[in-house]
Amino acid sequence: MAEATNLSVATVSRHINGSIKLPRDTMERIDSAIQRLNYRPNPHARSLSLGRTESIGVVIPDIANPFFARLAAAVERAAAAYGLGVMLCATLNQKERELDYLQRLARNHVDGLIFVTNRVDDGEVARAINAAKAVVVMDEDVDGTTASKIFADNERGGALAARHLIAAGHRRMAYLGGAASLMSTRERLRGFQSAIDEAGLDPALTAGFFGSYTIAHGLEAARAMLDAPEPPTAVFAASDEIALGVLTVCRDRGIRIGRDLSLVAFDDVGPLDLFDPPLTAIRQDVDSMGWQSVVRMLDAIKGEDHQAAPQRVPVELIVRASVGPPVR
Repeated sequence: MAEATNLSVATVSRHINGSIKLPRDTMERIDSAIQRLNYRPNPHARSLSLGRTESIGVVIPDIANPFFARLAAAVERAAAAYGLGVMLCATLNQKERELDYLQRLARNHVDGLIFVTNRVDDGEVARAINAAKAVVVMDEDVDGTTASKIFADNERGGALAARHLIAAGHRRMAYLGGAASLMSTRERLRGFQSAIDEAGLDPALTAGFFGSYTIAHGLEAARAMLDAPEPPTAVFAASDEIALGVLTVCRDRGIRIGRDLSLVAFDDVGPLDLFDPPLTAIRQDVDSMGWQSVVRMLDAIKGEDHQAAPQRVPVELIVRASVGPPVR
């Protein structure tokens, strides 16, 4: 490891142990080498010397949701590279369970916590996060918190989806989002609408349907939009799960994706390339989000200053075959 970074063994070891503050570019060089070389420190020796648990917690709303499962797996891989164990905490999106896991951190059951929620906080969880010693908020914001934060570039993702649909000739489009009060829902919609404004299109032709990032919401929203007097010719589903609900309704009604109705999903964590037709999607770099959250967690454990602004992880448009020109 020392040879790969052109640094001394002592410097690398002290960085990993959190006992030295290095320039940002030097820390990034070590972290990059750890990831590239799949380095594994000795956790037992380190925990004895530091008096830590050598474990972190990752709090997610639902392990059965493929996006959150993939996110947790990405965190686990990154944590293992630093010799850290991971305690997985599924909250079922319930405030009481979120608070319980934050209290476990306070009782030193773990050294730090990566926190993912999918609901709007009433302020109680935010206060618990601010009182905790080492928390990184990921994926969805918790208003009023001062913790380090890592989010996808949701607004750019919404804009990429709209531009792709507009380029195919669509004017009547629908946005199917999660809860209207969630940051990710608002940001993806804002990006989607900004591209519509940029193209000089009538925003009144875009319908919005809000609920949750679930198949059930996709089913309900798809039925509502398709039953409208003038149904949209294209849909931007703000999660893979919502897109699956749309696909189910379209299959039942004999509506052909990519011909009768165009569809773009957001996340791209499932096997969307195996559908018929393969689904075009805005891909979140979940692996990068997991890795960067662990790096920020280690900074927090070492007592370093939090980032002034949330870190945004880039997204990209993955073009497949679910978008075609409008037929009506």
